[in-house]
Amino acid sequence: MQARCCVAGGGPAGMMLAFLLARAGIDVVVLEKHADFLRDFRGDTVHPSTLDVIAELGLLDAFLARPHQELRTVGGIVDGTPVTIGDLTHLPTRCKFIAIMPQWDFLNFLADNGRGYPGFHVRMCAEVTDLIDEGGTVRGVRATTPDGPLEVRADLVVGADGRHSTVRARAGLSVQDFGAPIDVLWMRLARRADDPENAFGYFQNGHVFVTIPRGDYWQCAFVIRKGGFDALRAQGLDALQAGIAAAAPFFADRVSALQSWSDVSLLTVTIDRLRQWYRPGLLCIGDAAHAMSPMGGVGINLAIQDAVAAANILAEKLRAGTVTENDLRAVERRRTFPVRVTQGAQMFMQARVFGSVVGPPATPAPVPAKPRPLPFPLWLFTRFPVLQRLPAMFVGMGVRPEHVRTPHAAPAQA
Repeated sequence: MQARCCVAGGGPAGMMLAFLLARAGIDVVVLEKHADFLRDFRGDTVHPSTLDVIAELGLLDAFLARPHQELRTVGGIVDGTPVTIGDLTHLPTRCKFIAIMPQWDFLNFLADNGRGYPGFHVRMCAEVTDLIDEGGTVRGVRATTPDGPLEVRADLVVGADGRHSTVRARAGLSVQDFGAPIDVLWMRLARRADDPENAFGYFQNGHVFVTIPRGDYWQCAFVIRKGGFDALRAQGLDALQAGIAAAAPFFADRVSALQSWSDVSLLTVTIDRLRQWYRPGLLCIGDAAHAMSPMGGVGINLAIQDAVAAANILAEKLRAGTVTENDLRAVERRRTFPVRVTQGAQMFMQARVFGSVVGPPATPAPVPAKPRPLPFPLWLFTRFPVLQRLPAMFVGMGVRPEHVRTPHAAPAQA
């Protein structure tokens, strides 16, 4: 196959970039190794900055017509006390809420609308395995498919294949690993009509437990110390169930639904960043360029902002076939600052909050006789609600939100 741009990975960054380029009249091929987008325990939060991008594409009404929940405040229960940390209702955005939507619905939405453009091509079950390197310049990729080997030649290859990126490994790009003190266990638990609506996280009894609504069930995250999964498994599934019940007591009669460790998925938390995001003929974006902590659910939105910035900078050069290293460097420079600031904030929070809150795996702390006083920063958010706007800006909009500047050169068809 031949294309102006070949994108490895059909996640949020890859699909958004492909959509924007096809909309600008550029021929782009996305290679996705899976047969569909139905991956569980992926980011479900579509933040206001991303909703602004969707609005700028003229697709907001259609997007919000799909089933979703709207989160207007971000908070939780800290040692029995409800706390609101972020109030999104004052953001200078079109949508003053986080849309909670399964990521496969979001990706299908982009794919469905992208197919209206003649230059938009998605190949499923196509796993990129190597790069075509000619004289130090990347000229395309090699992939495996059910029909046999596939070779795609392109003026630009974009690695958007996640934190375990094959593209960046084959390109020999150097990664800085900043470490993380935590890992996360993902699972599903039943949701009931009388469950709390706005409690996003539970910080209780030495445990941290996060809940994300998905229709009739919760997507849940139980935070453990880095490398603590084997010790937790040695204690048995009932130890995990006890830890969840200690963090969020209203789940105590539901944790028995976790019948085996196959009901639990381990996410090894990583914060890293490429020292250089590009090589001649190649650019990495999203998690392939900078893996984020799940804290705040900002990873999907940073990935989409990368895609928008890349499309803004590269679209016209791709159309003319004149993309240079300076153009790829411009994308990296544009996005490095927001990535560094966000990762720095995540590392600070992990060290200051999770380092002291997360106890040994599934070892509940004694239940206090009366609620503990809130830590001083959380007391400030409760005492002075105007302060809740600051975390809302950071989580909801991020640092340097991007806006669509690419032309709408190719008319969409039904």
